[in-house]
Amino acid sequence: MAFQIDIQNSKGAKDTLRPYFELELPADKSQVMYVWIDGSGENLRCKTKTMDFVPVLPKDCPGWNFDGSSTGQAEGHNSDMNLTPVAMYNDPFRRGNNKLVFCTVHHPDGSPSSSNYRDTCNDAMTRCADSVPWFGIEQEYTLLDKSNHPFGWPSQGYPGPQGPYYCGVGSNRVHGRDIVEAHYRACLYAGVKIAGSNAEVMPSQWEYQVGPCEGIRMGDDLWLSRFILHRVAEDFGVVVSLDPKPMPGDWNGAGAHTNFSTVEMREEGGLTAIEKAIEKLSKKHMEHIAAYDPHGGKDNERRLTGLHETANINEFSAGVANRGCSIRIPRHVGEEKKGYLEDRRPASNCDPYAVTERMIRTCLLED
Repeated sequence: MAFQIDIQNSKGAKDTLRPYFELELPADKSQVMYVWIDGSGENLRCKTKTMDFVPVLPKDCPGWNFDGSSTGQAEGHNSDMNLTPVAMYNDPFRRGNNKLVFCTVHHPDGSPSSSNYRDTCNDAMTRCADSVPWFGIEQEYTLLDKSNHPFGWPSQGYPGPQGPYYCGVGSNRVHGRDIVEAHYRACLYAGVKIAGSNAEVMPSQWEYQVGPCEGIRMGDDLWLSRFILHRVAEDFGVVVSLDPKPMPGDWNGAGAHTNFSTVEMREEGGLTAIEKAIEKLSKKHMEHIAAYDPHGGKDNERRLTGLHETANINEFSAGVANRGCSIRIPRHVGEEKKGYLEDRRPASNCDPYAVTERMIRTCLLED
């Protein structure tokens, strides 16, 4: 059974639930929650299995299946889909010996589901392992109330113009900090490589950073961090939106800026390798746009307008310290002549496996 605590509607819910979570479990039992991406390519599903031991590695957990006709991944007449555990984390909600396992989804014949980009991403990462690719993703998101109105905004009308909210402090400037702090600590407990967080330009919009992660771990950690975020917000009775442009008008959108480097870029004189990678990226701009949101670039059309710290979706650009470019070279990287590049095009609802694979294939494999 999944437990839900709606703090807004039931302040005593945590006290009611506490005695059950304080029950001592048998030493040889653990609850393992299997987490996977559903057919939307954006949403996550989960269910729990009792195990007669405490798993240490993903391979310790048996494969499982689920009804794909209820997740947009299969037809009712042939609905079983298979789960394969690929990454394991400590469970910050049940704690103790309990675990979260992130899983890939396959059809009974072994072929990947339409939303399973991990298989091909892992292949690409394996092929370029000698380059030691590092990634860091800046995940932006927006908090909404249950009516899908931005959390903390006036019920009628709008808050004041953007300006005082970015990295803001005070109840008149930020909304939902408790959720942000709970998510941060839950990620650390789980073993997600979360690096930081901050309030964003639009009120009720936040960002956290995951990385640097090598290879396939980038996608694993970001997806699991999203699961934890949704699960934490569930406890607070708040909705998390990864829509790239949740509010039309003069409000910033939400992205997943992706920082990328190789061992060559990080060494002395690495700026030359960075510039070569940018040249390769410039030649496959629209292929990247198609991979940078779940709808082939349609979501990013609303966000990448050339306004609100974005480049125009139809134009490729690069520059030092320029947040209006497709690719930004941080100022300190330009000065030190080594480091990493930042691809500012990925949408907040992107699949990190698709994004990092596309970057690897363009910059290293030249596929």
